[in-house]
Amino acid sequence: MKQLLLLRHAKSSWDDPDLIDFDRPLAGRGQKAALRVGRELARRGWLPDLALVSPALRTRDTWRLVSAELPGKTPAKFAQALYEASAADILAKVRQANSSTASLLVLGHNPGLEEFARRLAGTGSDERALRKLEEKFPTTAVARFVFDGDWAQLALGAARLTHCIRPKDLR
Repeated sequence: MKQLLLLRHAKSSWDDPDLIDFDRPLAGRGQKAALRVGRELARRGWLPDLALVSPALRTRDTWRLVSAELPGKTPAKFAQALYEASAADILAKVRQANSSTASLLVLGHNPGLEEFARRLAGTGSDERALRKLEEKFPTTAVARFVFDGDWAQLALGAARLTHCIRPKDLR
């Protein structure tokens, strides 16, 4: 059984209008949410073997804070293909994961990440999690999927969404 965790970056700051999108840092609220989500992943034992992270500043900072709350050291690969990625781009990147990776975390951006999550959810998905995902996939939200098989064969509609956790759920 493989586990896929889709994590949207934490809330970013718009304080500096001169910054390009790629270089926007996290807002204070985003920093706190990232730490809470990291603690929740650790508490639930949803520990990735590998993290695929967009190289934008806000995703790198989100990963730094989330991973600081996880036991051990989770390796991260920063993948340019995840910045401004479509659902198809994300699926292609996930399919490249090594078959020995049992748990993979992808940290990216909307709208592609949310679309990927919605299209990945298939038969047997948790109804409550589906409703939450369809309602909104806000910053620092995590969608957890499980499926049998290999990453290379992962198809849309072929994984079970088990949980959708939003920062407001963790207060």
